Amino acid sequence: MNNELFIGLMSGTSMDGLDAVLVKIPDDCDQPELLGHCHQSFPASLSQQLHGLCLTQDDELHQWATADQLFATLSADLINQLLSEKGLSANAVRAIGSHGQTVRHQPDANPAYTLQLGDPNRLAALTGIPVVADFRRKDIALGGQGAPLVPAFHHALFANKGEPRAVLNLGGIANITWLPGNVDGVLGFDTGPANTLLDQWYQRSYPDSLSEYDTNGELAAAGKFNPQVLATLLADPYFHRAPPKSTGRDDFNLSWLEQHLGDPDRYDEADIQATLIELTASSVARAMKEWLPARPETVYVAGGGAFNPVLMKALARNLPECDWQSTQALGVHPQHLEAMAFAWLAQRYMLRLPGNLPAVTGASRPAVLGGLYLPD
Repeated sequence: MNNELFIGLMSGTSMDGLDAVLVKIPDDCDQPELLGHCHQSFPASLSQQLHGLCLTQDDELHQWATADQLFATLSADLINQLLSEKGLSANAVRAIGSHGQTVRHQPDANPAYTLQLGDPNRLAALTGIPVVADFRRKDIALGGQGAPLVPAFHHALFANKGEPRAVLNLGGIANITWLPGNVDGVLGFDTGPANTLLDQWYQRSYPDSLSEYDTNGELAAAGKFNPQVLATLLADPYFHRAPPKSTGRDDFNLSWLEQHLGDPDRYDEADIQATLIELTASSVARAMKEWLPARPETVYVAGGGAFNPVLMKALARNLPECDWQSTQALGVHPQHLEAMAFAWLAQRYMLRLPGNLPAVTGASRPAVLGGLYLPD
């Protein structure tokens, strides 16, 4: 076994597919190095099942249990593909960090809870590699939001003493990390929806499209945002809550959007897509102005939204005093960052080191996150 090799698995709230990364992380946790990456889109049947589990439906327990196993099998297949491509055996990897697929996230419920599926027992058995999983529930047990967890990794990877930075992840949900150069001042929170509403509205508008998302923001570029609709959406209480806070598809989904629109069919599809772009950009800008201690000179963007030129232009328009760049400028591909974070969190578990930042999640104390699942 190479004690420095870890695999990270990530599927975000966009639910469009699964990323696996092979990462070399020295025991001193210094500067993780990406060695390989694989991506797998979800089969249509699994995608439909996952989307359905985000909302109340019939026979939920059976649907959850079935998807739990199917997701684990897909994860194992992707990892075995990655190992084959790199010419490695299973015993070369110290552990897999598996985020799993979030299908419910209710950190403010009583009692609070979060649910990620992707059975780590099956994953360990099918790969022959120890699996660290279930990262979020310890933080919630300690009174935290269970999210976002990536700011700790952002600090480890990107913090630069004397240079305040911000990292914006544009996945299904947008989250911001403030890096003052000192771990004691790191902040992070979910700002609101990003790709999840854009993708769901696009799929509603074009159910027969071969694409599940608005490629290059072409639909949004053809429309004009509606100020009245935007104001209605921004009135949602979430945008006005102070951090620590986190959100997900439980809060921001197609039903939420349609309720705010009243009669969705009276609007032009492109105009609503443009309005959702503006919703993400303006909510990010407002959150940064209100909750960050200073304006960062540069904001480094990761996640699928980093590839949407219309969204990137909207961000720059809403906060022109910042320089908006991809995390590629820091040497990390935007699509790989979150999966790398869960490889890093797996290493933190194996070294019995805390993985959360209480200032970010609101937990009562730092804690080792996750549980270990062995293949034997």
